[in-house]
Amino acid sequence: MIQAESVASPRFPVSIKGVVLLGGRVVLLKNERDEWELPGGRLESGEDPEACLVREMSEELAIRVEVERLLDCWRYEVGGGEVVIVTYGCTTADRTVTRSAEHRAAGVFAIEALDALKMPEGYRRSIRAWQRLVSEE
Repeated sequence: MIQAESVASPRFPVSIKGVVLLGGRVVLLKNERDEWELPGGRLESGEDPEACLVREMSEELAIRVEVERLLDCWRYEVGGGEVVIVTYGCTTADRTVTRSAEHRAAGVFAIEALDALKMPEGYRRSIRAWQRLVSEE
C-alpha cells in the first residue's frame, strides 16, 4: 500500500478590495509602504466578502457602496509574506470621500495616470476591467 505524503495546505490572509469610480476617476489610498492601493481590507472570520467591502469602504472613505461584480483574484507577496487579493467593482451615490487615519493620503485619479503610480499591477488590471465594464453599460 502506498502512503500519501502529508502536505500542509498554504494559508494566506485574504484582502477584499473595491474599485470605485467617481466621475470616471478611480479612488485610491496611499499605504504605509508608500504605494497606492484600492480601498478595502482583511476578511474577518465568518464575514462574507461583500459585507467586508461595504464595512471597509465605510471605515476608510466614509462612503456607502453597492458591490456589483467580482473582478479579479491573485496572490501578492508583501512584507515577507503572501496575501490573496480579491477585487470587486463597486458603485456609490456618494460624490466625495473622507480618508481615515489608516492611510497616508487619498486621491481620485484618471485611468490614464495609473501607469505612473507606484502600485501592484493587479490593482491596475482590476481598475481597467471595471472601467471597461462600466463604459459598456
